[in-house]
Amino acid sequence: MKVNREFDVSAPDNAWVTDITHIRTCEGFAYLAVVIDFYSRRVIGWAMQSRQTTVVVLQALLMAVWRRKPKDKVLVHSDQGSQFTSMDWAPFLKHHNLVHSMS
Repeated sequence: MKVNREFDVSAPDNAWVTDITHIRTCEGFAYLAVVIDFYSRRVIGWAMQSRQTTVVVLQALLMAVWRRKPKDKVLVHSDQGSQFTSMDWAPFLKHHNLVHSMS
């Protein structure tokens, strides 16, 4: 299951996208992970940490699952970064009824 560059979806919680960015602060970098619903284009989950790890993306995804409580499978699209290919990523997705799509 993949997004295949089809970014228009017909209903909420069919497809989400996630990524990480860094923010320069006076104390160094902060890493912000976000999850966006393709349908509404709104941020539905986020997390911030001082390190760019799998934990920060899982926390953002957990917030999205907790807030939206999807009833059906949700496609989660990400890049091929190490956070999205780690040993913890796939079991987390399976446990929460999420399907991974990767560019």
